Amino acid sequence: MSGDGRETGVGTTGRKGGARPDQDVVVIGAGIVGLAAAAALARAGRSVLVLEAEDGIARGATSRNSEVIHAGIYYPQNSLKARMCTAGRELVYERCARHGIPHRRLGKIIVATEEAEAATVEKLCEAARANGVPGLELIDGAEIRRLEPDVRAVAGLRSPETGIVDAHALALSFQAEAEAHDAVLLLCCRVEAIETIGGGYRVLGRTADGQLESVDCAAVVNAAGLASDRIAELAGMDLEECGYRLHPCKGDYFSLAPGSRLRLSRLVYPVPAKAGLGIHATLDLAGRVRFGPDTEYVAKPVYEVDPAKATRFVEAARRYLPALEDGALAPDYAGVRAKLAGPGEGFRDFVIAEESAAGFPGLVNCIGIESPGLTSAPAIAQHVVELLAGL
Repeated sequence: MSGDGRETGVGTTGRKGGARPDQDVVVIGAGIVGLAAAAALARAGRSVLVLEAEDGIARGATSRNSEVIHAGIYYPQNSLKARMCTAGRELVYERCARHGIPHRRLGKIIVATEEAEAATVEKLCEAARANGVPGLELIDGAEIRRLEPDVRAVAGLRSPETGIVDAHALALSFQAEAEAHDAVLLLCCRVEAIETIGGGYRVLGRTADGQLESVDCAAVVNAAGLASDRIAELAGMDLEECGYRLHPCKGDYFSLAPGSRLRLSRLVYPVPAKAGLGIHATLDLAGRVRFGPDTEYVAKPVYEVDPAKATRFVEAARRYLPALEDGALAPDYAGVRAKLAGPGEGFRDFVIAEESAAGFPGLVNCIGIESPGLTSAPAIAQHVVELLAGL
Protein backbone atom coordinates (compact mmCIF):
# COMPACT_ATOMS: atom_id res chain seq x y z
CA MET A 1 0.00 0.00 0.00
CA SER A 2 1.13 3.52 -0.71
CA GLY A 3 1.71 5.90 2.19
CA ASP A 4 -0.09 9.13 1.37
CA GLY A 5 -3.56 7.82 0.64
CA ARG A 6 -3.67 9.03 -2.96
CA GLU A 7 -0.47 8.08 -4.77
CA THR A 8 0.29 4.49 -5.60
CA GLY A 9 2.84 2.82 -7.84
CA VAL A 10 1.37 1.33 -10.98
CA GLY A 11 2.78 -0.53 -13.94
CA THR A 12 2.11 -0.09 -17.63
CA THR A 13 -0.45 -2.75 -18.49
CA GLY A 14 -3.57 -4.11 -16.86
CA ARG A 15 -7.18 -5.19 -17.12
CA LYS A 16 -9.09 -3.83 -20.11
CA GLY A 17 -6.11 -1.77 -21.19
CA GLY A 18 -5.85 0.31 -18.01
CA ALA A 19 -2.94 0.70 -15.60
CA ARG A 20 -1.73 -2.46 -13.96
CA PRO A 21 -3.06 -2.63 -10.37
CA ASP A 22 -0.94 -3.27 -7.29
CA GLN A 23 -3.02 -6.40 -6.54
CA ASP A 24 -5.46 -8.49 -8.51
CA VAL A 25 -7.83 -8.73 -5.53
CA VAL A 26 -8.21 -6.95 -2.20
CA VAL A 27 -10.17 -9.01 0.32
CA ILE A 28 -11.70 -6.92 3.11
CA GLY A 29 -12.06 -8.94 6.31
CA ALA A 30 -9.94 -11.72 7.81
CA GLY A 31 -12.70 -13.82 9.29
CA ILE A 32 -13.34 -17.35 8.12
CA VAL A 33 -15.01 -16.27 4.85
CA GLY A 34 -12.39 -13.68 3.93
CA LEU A 35 -9.48 -16.00 4.67
CA ALA A 36 -11.09 -18.88 2.78
CA ALA A 37 -11.68 -16.59 -0.20
CA ALA A 38 -8.11 -15.30 -0.04
CA ALA A 39 -6.74 -18.85 0.01
CA ALA A 40 -8.88 -19.94 -2.93
CA LEU A 41 -8.06 -16.86 -5.01
CA ALA A 42 -4.33 -17.10 -4.28
CA ARG A 43 -4.37 -20.81 -5.10
CA ALA A 44 -6.01 -19.89 -8.43
CA GLY A 45 -3.05 -17.65 -9.23
CA ARG A 46 -4.42 -14.23 -8.22
CA SER A 47 -2.29 -11.76 -6.26
CA VAL A 48 -4.24 -11.08 -3.05
CA LEU A 49 -4.06 -8.54 -0.24
CA VAL A 50 -6.27 -9.10 2.84
CA LEU A 51 -7.16 -6.04 4.95
CA GLU A 52 -8.37 -6.58 8.52
CA ALA A 53 -9.41 -3.85 10.95
CA GLU A 54 -8.61 -5.88 14.08
CA ASP A 55 -5.14 -6.80 15.37
CA GLY A 56 -5.63 -10.50 14.65
CA ILE A 57 -7.59 -12.83 12.40
CA ALA A 58 -11.04 -14.25 13.12
CA ARG A 59 -11.89 -11.78 15.90
CA GLY A 60 -15.54 -11.28 14.94
CA ALA A 61 -18.30 -13.81 14.32
CA THR A 62 -15.74 -16.53 13.61
CA SER A 63 -14.65 -16.43 17.25
CA ARG A 64 -18.13 -16.04 18.72
CA ASN A 65 -20.36 -18.87 17.58
CA SER A 66 -21.24 -22.46 18.42
CA GLU A 67 -18.41 -23.86 16.22
CA VAL A 68 -20.93 -26.25 14.69
CA ILE A 69 -20.40 -27.94 11.33
CA HIS A 70 -23.98 -27.83 10.08
CA ALA A 71 -25.45 -30.58 7.91
CA GLY A 72 -27.75 -28.27 5.88
CA ILE A 73 -31.14 -29.03 7.42
CA TYR A 74 -32.89 -25.71 7.86
CA TYR A 75 -32.62 -23.83 4.57
CA PRO A 76 -34.98 -23.56 1.56
CA GLN A 77 -34.11 -25.82 -1.35
CA ASN A 78 -31.72 -24.24 -3.88
CA SER A 79 -31.00 -21.27 -1.61
CA LEU A 80 -27.39 -20.18 -1.26
CA LYS A 81 -27.51 -21.18 2.40
CA ALA A 82 -28.57 -24.71 1.46
CA ARG A 83 -26.09 -25.08 -1.40
CA MET A 84 -23.12 -23.50 0.36
CA CYS A 85 -23.77 -25.42 3.59
CA THR A 86 -24.07 -28.87 2.06
CA ALA A 87 -21.01 -28.36 -0.15
CA GLY A 88 -19.08 -26.61 2.58
CA ARG A 89 -19.76 -29.34 5.13
CA GLU A 90 -17.86 -31.91 3.11
CA LEU A 91 -15.08 -29.46 2.31
CA VAL A 92 -14.66 -28.62 6.00
CA TYR A 93 -14.49 -32.28 7.01
CA GLU A 94 -11.99 -32.99 4.22
CA ARG A 95 -9.89 -30.01 5.27
CA CYS A 96 -9.92 -31.00 8.92
CA ALA A 97 -8.76 -34.52 8.06
CA ARG A 98 -6.07 -33.26 5.69
CA HIS A 99 -4.62 -30.63 8.05
CA GLY A 100 -5.23 -32.27 11.42
CA ILE A 101 -7.70 -29.58 12.52
CA PRO A 102 -9.49 -30.59 15.75
CA HIS A 103 -13.07 -31.61 15.05
CA ARG A 104 -15.66 -34.26 15.88
CA ARG A 105 -18.49 -35.60 13.73
CA LEU A 106 -20.67 -36.33 16.76
CA GLY A 107 -24.14 -35.77 15.30
CA LYS A 108 -27.19 -34.00 16.66
CA ILE A 109 -30.86 -34.55 17.39
CA ILE A 110 -33.61 -31.99 16.73
CA VAL A 111 -36.26 -32.78 19.30
CA ALA A 112 -40.02 -32.31 19.45
CA THR A 113 -41.03 -32.00 23.09
CA GLU A 114 -44.76 -32.17 22.37
CA GLU A 115 -46.88 -33.86 19.72
CA ALA A 116 -47.68 -30.55 18.00
CA GLU A 117 -43.99 -30.17 17.15
CA ALA A 118 -43.58 -33.64 15.64
CA ALA A 119 -44.99 -32.50 12.28
CA THR A 120 -42.40 -29.71 12.18
CA VAL A 121 -39.62 -32.23 12.68
CA GLU A 122 -40.99 -34.35 9.83
CA LYS A 123 -41.12 -31.31 7.52
CA LEU A 124 -37.53 -30.45 8.44
CA CYS A 125 -36.50 -33.97 7.51
CA GLU A 126 -38.28 -33.80 4.16
CA ALA A 127 -36.73 -30.42 3.30
CA ALA A 128 -33.26 -31.51 4.41
CA ARG A 129 -33.38 -34.65 2.29
CA ALA A 130 -34.33 -32.47 -0.70
CA ASN A 131 -31.18 -30.45 0.05
CA GLY A 132 -29.08 -33.60 -0.17
CA VAL A 133 -28.36 -34.01 3.55
CA PRO A 134 -27.34 -37.66 4.06
CA GLY A 135 -28.06 -40.10 6.86
CA LEU A 136 -31.11 -38.40 8.38
CA GLU A 137 -33.33 -40.54 10.58
CA LEU A 138 -36.69 -39.84 12.19
CA ILE A 139 -36.68 -41.40 15.67
CA ASP A 140 -39.18 -41.76 18.50
CA GLY A 141 -38.93 -40.78 22.13
CA ALA A 142 -37.64 -44.18 23.23
CA GLU A 143 -34.77 -44.06 20.75
CA ILE A 144 -33.92 -40.50 21.82
CA ARG A 145 -33.74 -41.64 25.44
CA ARG A 146 -31.54 -44.58 24.45
CA LEU A 147 -29.13 -42.25 22.65
CA GLU A 148 -29.32 -39.43 25.20
CA PRO A 149 -30.65 -40.67 28.58
CA ASP A 150 -31.10 -37.14 29.96
CA VAL A 151 -33.20 -35.92 27.02
CA ARG A 152 -37.00 -36.16 27.02
CA ALA A 153 -38.90 -35.74 23.76
CA VAL A 154 -41.72 -37.39 21.83
CA ALA A 155 -39.93 -37.46 18.47
CA GLY A 156 -36.74 -36.29 16.86
CA LEU A 157 -34.61 -35.97 13.76
CA ARG A 158 -31.14 -37.49 14.03
CA SER A 159 -28.40 -35.94 11.90
CA PRO A 160 -25.17 -37.97 11.98
CA GLU A 161 -23.30 -35.50 9.72
CA THR A 162 -23.45 -32.56 12.15
CA GLY A 163 -20.20 -31.89 14.00
CA ILE A 164 -18.03 -29.38 15.82
CA VAL A 165 -14.73 -27.80 14.87
CA ASP A 166 -12.01 -25.58 16.30
CA ALA A 167 -13.02 -22.45 14.37
CA HIS A 168 -9.77 -20.59 15.01
CA ALA A 169 -7.65 -23.52 13.86
CA LEU A 170 -9.78 -23.73 10.72
CA ALA A 171 -9.26 -20.02 10.07
CA LEU A 172 -5.51 -20.37 10.65
CA SER A 173 -5.38 -23.14 8.06
CA PHE A 174 -6.87 -20.81 5.45
CA GLN A 175 -4.45 -18.04 6.42
CA ALA A 176 -1.51 -20.42 6.08
CA GLU A 177 -2.71 -21.61 2.67
CA ALA A 178 -3.25 -18.06 1.43
CA GLU A 179 0.20 -16.96 2.56
CA ALA A 180 1.81 -20.09 1.09
CA HIS A 181 0.46 -18.85 -2.27
CA ASP A 182 1.89 -15.34 -1.69
CA ALA A 183 -1.22 -13.61 -0.36
CA VAL A 184 -0.44 -10.78 2.06
CA LEU A 185 -2.38 -10.07 5.28
CA LEU A 186 -2.40 -6.54 6.71
CA LEU A 187 -3.87 -6.24 10.21
CA CYS A 188 -5.03 -3.07 12.00
CA CYS A 189 -6.16 -1.49 8.73
CA ARG A 190 -9.69 -0.09 8.73
CA VAL A 191 -11.06 0.57 5.25
CA GLU A 192 -12.33 4.15 5.01
CA ALA A 193 -12.94 4.66 1.30
CA ILE A 194 -13.28 2.71 -1.95
CA GLU A 195 -12.90 4.64 -5.19
CA THR A 196 -13.61 3.50 -8.73
CA ILE A 197 -10.58 3.96 -10.98
CA GLY A 198 -9.73 2.87 -14.49
CA GLY A 199 -9.56 -0.90 -14.51
CA GLY A 200 -10.74 -1.45 -10.94
CA TYR A 201 -10.73 0.14 -7.51
CA ARG A 202 -8.58 2.15 -5.13
CA VAL A 203 -9.04 1.03 -1.52
CA LEU A 204 -7.98 3.40 1.24
CA GLY A 205 -7.39 2.17 4.77
CA ARG A 206 -6.35 3.76 8.08
CA THR A 207 -3.48 1.85 9.67
CA ALA A 208 -2.57 1.50 13.35
CA ASP A 209 -0.25 4.54 13.21
CA GLY A 210 -3.04 6.72 11.84
CA GLN A 211 -1.73 6.85 8.29
CA LEU A 212 -4.11 6.66 5.35
CA GLU A 213 -2.76 4.06 2.92
CA SER A 214 -4.05 3.09 -0.51
CA VAL A 215 -3.89 0.13 -2.87
CA ASP A 216 -5.15 -0.23 -6.42
CA CYS A 217 -6.76 -3.51 -7.41
CA ALA A 218 -8.76 -5.09 -10.19
CA ALA A 219 -11.36 -6.59 -7.82
CA VAL A 220 -12.61 -6.24 -4.25
CA VAL A 221 -14.10 -9.02 -2.14
CA ASN A 222 -16.21 -7.62 0.68
CA ALA A 223 -16.07 -10.21 3.48
CA ALA A 224 -16.27 -7.73 6.33
CA GLY A 225 -18.93 -9.50 8.41
CA LEU A 226 -20.83 -7.04 10.56
CA ALA A 227 -19.22 -4.18 8.63
CA SER A 228 -20.00 -5.62 5.20
CA ASP A 229 -22.95 -3.27 4.61
CA ARG A 230 -20.70 -0.29 5.45
CA ILE A 231 -18.10 -1.53 2.96
CA ALA A 232 -20.74 -1.90 0.23
CA GLU A 233 -21.88 1.65 0.96
CA LEU A 234 -18.29 2.94 0.79
CA ALA A 235 -18.04 1.39 -2.68
CA GLY A 236 -21.05 3.49 -3.73
CA MET A 237 -23.97 1.09 -3.35
CA ASP A 238 -27.35 2.27 -2.06
CA LEU A 239 -28.06 -0.10 0.84
CA GLU A 240 -31.79 0.53 0.94
CA GLU A 241 -32.23 0.10 -2.79
CA CYS A 242 -30.35 -3.21 -2.90
CA GLY A 243 -31.58 -4.47 0.49
CA TYR A 244 -28.11 -4.85 1.97
CA ARG A 245 -28.71 -3.09 5.31
CA LEU A 246 -27.69 -5.38 8.18
CA HIS A 247 -29.61 -5.80 11.44
CA PRO A 248 -27.17 -6.93 14.17
CA CYS A 249 -28.68 -9.69 16.30
CA LYS A 250 -26.97 -10.60 19.55
CA GLY A 251 -26.93 -14.10 20.98
CA ASP A 252 -25.79 -15.00 24.50
CA TYR A 253 -24.33 -18.34 25.55
CA PHE A 254 -24.34 -19.99 28.98
CA SER A 255 -22.22 -22.93 30.04
CA LEU A 256 -23.13 -25.88 32.24
CA ALA A 257 -21.53 -25.54 35.66
CA PRO A 258 -18.82 -28.09 36.56
CA GLY A 259 -20.12 -30.97 38.63
CA SER A 260 -23.51 -31.15 36.97
CA ARG A 261 -24.87 -34.67 36.62
CA LEU A 262 -26.32 -33.91 33.20
CA ARG A 263 -24.52 -35.64 30.34
CA LEU A 264 -24.77 -35.31 26.55
CA SER A 265 -22.83 -37.08 23.82
CA ARG A 266 -24.17 -35.12 20.83
CA LEU A 267 -25.81 -31.78 20.08
CA VAL A 268 -29.49 -31.34 20.99
CA TYR A 269 -31.65 -28.70 19.33
CA PRO A 270 -35.31 -27.81 19.84
CA VAL A 271 -37.47 -27.08 16.79
CA PRO A 272 -36.38 -23.74 15.25
CA ALA A 273 -37.49 -20.43 16.73
CA LYS A 274 -38.56 -17.38 14.71
CA ALA A 275 -35.18 -15.58 14.52
CA GLY A 276 -32.84 -18.47 15.21
CA LEU A 277 -32.58 -22.16 16.06
CA GLY A 278 -33.75 -21.86 19.65
CA ILE A 279 -31.78 -22.36 22.88
CA HIS A 280 -29.86 -25.48 21.93
CA ALA A 281 -27.25 -27.55 23.70
CA THR A 282 -23.84 -27.92 22.09
CA LEU A 283 -20.55 -29.42 23.15
CA ASP A 284 -17.07 -28.07 22.63
CA LEU A 285 -14.09 -30.24 21.80
CA ALA A 286 -13.33 -30.68 25.50
CA GLY A 287 -16.85 -32.02 26.12
CA ARG A 288 -18.12 -28.90 27.89
CA VAL A 289 -21.86 -28.28 27.42
CA ARG A 290 -23.03 -24.82 26.33
CA PHE A 291 -26.53 -23.43 25.80
CA GLY A 292 -27.56 -20.74 23.35
CA PRO A 293 -27.74 -18.52 21.54
CA ASP A 294 -30.89 -16.50 22.13
CA THR A 295 -31.88 -13.67 19.79
CA GLU A 296 -31.76 -9.97 20.67
CA TYR A 297 -31.62 -7.30 17.99
CA VAL A 298 -29.19 -4.54 18.97
CA ALA A 299 -28.29 -1.12 17.58
CA LYS A 300 -24.60 -2.03 17.46
CA PRO A 301 -22.46 -5.04 18.40
CA VAL A 302 -22.15 -5.58 22.16
CA TYR A 303 -20.71 -8.67 23.82
CA GLU A 304 -21.63 -8.53 27.50
CA VAL A 305 -23.73 -11.47 28.70
CA ASP A 306 -26.63 -10.60 30.99
CA PRO A 307 -26.45 -13.03 33.97
CA ALA A 308 -30.16 -12.46 34.62
CA LYS A 309 -30.95 -14.43 31.46
CA ALA A 310 -29.80 -17.65 33.14
CA THR A 311 -33.28 -18.37 34.51
CA ARG A 312 -34.86 -18.03 31.07
CA PHE A 313 -32.18 -20.24 29.52
CA VAL A 314 -32.79 -22.94 32.14
CA GLU A 315 -36.54 -22.80 31.52
CA ALA A 316 -36.05 -23.12 27.75
CA ALA A 317 -33.58 -26.01 28.02
CA ARG A 318 -35.74 -27.85 30.57
CA ARG A 319 -38.27 -28.50 27.83
CA TYR A 320 -35.94 -31.24 26.60
CA LEU A 321 -33.56 -31.60 29.58
CA PRO A 322 -35.87 -31.82 32.62
CA ALA A 323 -33.00 -32.69 34.98
CA LEU A 324 -31.35 -29.30 34.43
CA GLU A 325 -31.20 -27.65 37.85
CA ASP A 326 -31.68 -24.04 38.91
CA GLY A 327 -28.33 -22.32 39.10
CA ALA A 328 -26.71 -24.86 36.76
CA LEU A 329 -25.80 -22.29 34.09
CA ALA A 330 -23.13 -19.60 34.14
CA PRO A 331 -22.61 -16.74 31.64
CA ASP A 332 -20.12 -17.73 28.96
CA TYR A 333 -19.85 -15.42 25.93
CA ALA A 334 -21.93 -13.59 23.32
CA GLY A 335 -21.86 -13.28 19.55
CA VAL A 336 -23.59 -10.98 17.08
CA ARG A 337 -25.14 -12.26 13.85
CA ALA A 338 -24.87 -10.23 10.64
CA LYS A 339 -28.57 -10.63 9.80
CA LEU A 340 -30.20 -9.20 6.71
CA ALA A 341 -33.65 -10.03 8.10
CA GLY A 342 -34.89 -7.50 10.63
CA PRO A 343 -37.23 -8.25 13.55
CA GLY A 344 -40.30 -10.14 12.39
CA GLU A 345 -39.08 -10.54 8.81
CA GLY A 346 -38.90 -13.85 6.98
CA PHE A 347 -36.03 -15.83 5.50
CA ARG A 348 -33.16 -13.89 3.94
CA ASP A 349 -30.51 -15.71 1.99
CA PHE A 350 -26.79 -15.05 1.88
CA VAL A 351 -25.70 -12.31 -0.49
CA ILE A 352 -22.75 -13.56 -2.52
CA ALA A 353 -22.89 -11.31 -5.56
CA GLU A 354 -20.57 -9.92 -8.22
CA GLU A 355 -22.02 -6.46 -8.74
CA SER A 356 -21.49 -5.76 -12.46
CA ALA A 357 -25.26 -5.52 -12.93
CA ALA A 358 -25.34 -2.72 -10.33
CA GLY A 359 -22.49 -0.87 -12.04
CA PHE A 360 -19.61 -2.17 -9.90
CA PRO A 361 -17.71 -4.77 -11.97
CA GLY A 362 -15.21 -6.74 -9.92
CA LEU A 363 -16.89 -5.98 -6.58
CA VAL A 364 -18.04 -9.17 -4.85
CA ASN A 365 -20.24 -8.63 -1.81
CA CYS A 366 -20.53 -11.33 0.85
CA ILE A 367 -23.23 -9.87 3.09
CA GLY A 368 -25.50 -11.44 5.69
CA ILE A 369 -23.13 -14.36 6.22
CA GLU A 370 -24.61 -15.60 9.48
CA SER A 371 -25.13 -19.28 10.31
CA PRO A 372 -24.23 -21.52 8.49
CA GLY A 373 -21.38 -19.23 7.45
CA LEU A 374 -18.63 -21.15 9.26
CA THR A 375 -19.63 -24.40 7.56
CA SER A 376 -20.17 -22.69 4.22
CA ALA A 377 -16.87 -20.78 4.10
CA PRO A 378 -14.87 -23.04 1.75
CA ALA A 379 -17.83 -23.35 -0.64
CA ILE A 380 -18.39 -19.58 -0.56
CA ALA A 381 -14.70 -19.17 -1.38
CA GLN A 382 -14.99 -21.41 -4.43
CA HIS A 383 -18.07 -19.46 -5.54
CA VAL A 384 -16.16 -16.18 -5.22
CA VAL A 385 -13.39 -17.55 -7.45
CA GLU A 386 -16.00 -18.52 -10.03
CA LEU A 387 -17.65 -15.08 -9.89
CA LEU A 388 -14.29 -13.40 -10.60
CA ALA A 389 -13.11 -15.90 -13.20
CA GLY A 390 -13.92 -13.67 -16.15
CA LEU A 391 -12.44 -10.49 -14.68
